[in-house]
Parts: sequence; structure tokens; C-alpha cells
Amino acid sequence: MSTALATPQLPNAAATATLPHLRSLLILSGCLALCCFLAVASVQTISSMPPTQLGNTPPSLRLGAFPSGFHPDLASLIAAPNSFAFAAIPADPAPDSAVTIHGRVTYEGTPKKLKPIDMSAEPNCAKFYTSAPMPDLSLTGPQNSLQNVVVYISAGAPDENFSGPVVRLNQRGCRYAPHIVAVQVNQEVWVQNDDTVTHSVHPLAHVNSEWNRSQPPGTPPVVIRYAQPEFIKVKCELHPWMRGVLAVFKNSHHAVTDSNGAFTLPNLPPGKYTISAWHELYGSQSKEVVITAGGNKDLDFVFKVTPY
Repeated sequence: MSTALATPQLPNAAATATLPHLRSLLILSGCLALCCFLAVASVQTISSMPPTQLGNTPPSLRLGAFPSGFHPDLASLIAAPNSFAFAAIPADPAPDSAVTIHGRVTYEGTPKKLKPIDMSAEPNCAKFYTSAPMPDLSLTGPQNSLQNVVVYISAGAPDENFSGPVVRLNQRGCRYAPHIVAVQVNQEVWVQNDDTVTHSVHPLAHVNSEWNRSQPPGTPPVVIRYAQPEFIKVKCELHPWMRGVLAVFKNSHHAVTDSNGAFTLPNLPPGKYTISAWHELYGSQSKEVVITAGGNKDLDFVFKVTPY
């Protein structure tokens, strides 16, 4: 008589007691896996962020901000592969130490008295004005302010590679607008003829090459670009009252005074500089200054002028 092997069976009470433990173990394992996944994702997210964004990273994504109850030893193991990436992040840069020089140019004495411009020979230009305009050679403003003075660093600032925009010089109403254009070496100046008459563009360069070019109305701009710094007077051979200035520099630290004689030279690192002011009628003058980090500086110029 053969005996069949019986499959062992757990008592009903024991099986009932075992099921809750299995479910708890499965839930605990799932929670632990979810925590590990979130921790790894947090570390990878931070590792891929550029250093400049780390300061705005939510606390929940920062290194070490692992889910509550996450074991610290396991957190250190997860973070370890990315530790070199965090070590390579530079410290926050020091506060900006660049200084701005503010100033004003005024005059003492009596400015030259200039005659109004007579445009009767060119009615197409004269129609732009209700009265004869004054030349731009000696423009003054309130409180003896002096306009169209070029202020620049003549010593102490390094040369810069040009990265600025194109500058436009318009011929409108048979005059140059603006009267003075200050640019860097190799910066393009586009001279545009907005009039219905022909002009000529004649920069009177000495260090750079001199040339003269006709520009009829409606033609493309004449492009000017110089490789050497220089103050260059510009004129139109067809309209003798048309005069302008191109001031070419090796760096971006230059300005032209406004109607109040004011100027600004921004973004200067601390150091010793020679600041010069140039006027096409009244000459030039220079001052040495030493600027330090942590504050801006005021610097004024006074030109002594005479009517002769």
C-alpha cells in the first residue's frame, strides 16, 4: 500500500498572522527604494546645475537635504560619486570693485562769439531751420557748463579689444549729428546722408589715412574705421560750415559732455590714471587720480576761455 506525500499546510491562524508582516515588509522595501531614488535624483540635479544657480536651489534639492528618515551613511555613499563636482564649484566672487568717475566741465571767462551759419546758398538745407543755426564749436549751458568736451583716460588703462556696436553719424540739415563721435579702434562709424543734396565725407586724419568721398542722397552709408587712436576733424567740401570730430581711442573709457557739462566714466578698476579733457577750440588739460575700491569719485575740469 503506497502512501502519498502530503503537502505540509500551515495552520489557519499562523497563515493569517504571517500576511500582515509580508505586506509591511513589501511597503517598507518600496519606501526605501523611493527614498534612494529621490536622493540620487537630488544629487544629480545639483551636479548638473551651473554654479551661479546653486544659491537659488530649493532646500529640498541641496546637497545633504535628503528625505526625512533617510540613513546618513547611505546618503554619504550616494553623494560620494559627485563630491568632486561640488569641490570644483568656485566660491562666490567678491563684490564688484569697479569705480565710476562722475564729473562736470565748466569754463571761466568769455567764450568765443561765433556767427550764425549762413545756409542761403543751400535752400534745401536752410528749410530745416526757422532761424540761422549757430555752429557747434563752442556750445555752453547753465552754470558755465561746457558741452562737447571729450573726457578720456590718457594713461593707466589697458588697451581693449573692440566689442561695441556700430555708431551712426547722420548728415541732416547740412550738419553732422552728433557733432562729436567717440569710438574705439576698429569700431565702425556709419555716415548716413539724410538730406536731398550731395555731401562729401572728408576726415582730416594725420596718423591714419586721409581720404575724401562723395555721398549723393539715397546712397548707402559711408563706413569709417580706424586702426590708430587720433582726434580727427571731419568736413564736407561742398558745405564749408559742416564740421564734426571723430575721437578714436584704444579702450572704452571715454565720454562726451552733455548740455550740462556732465560726463561719466564707469567700470574702472582701482588704480592710478591720467584723465584728460579735450575741446576743439579751448585745448586740453589733464589730471592724475588714484581710485580705490568701495566708492565712486568726483572729478571736475575748468577751462579758461577768451573771446579771441
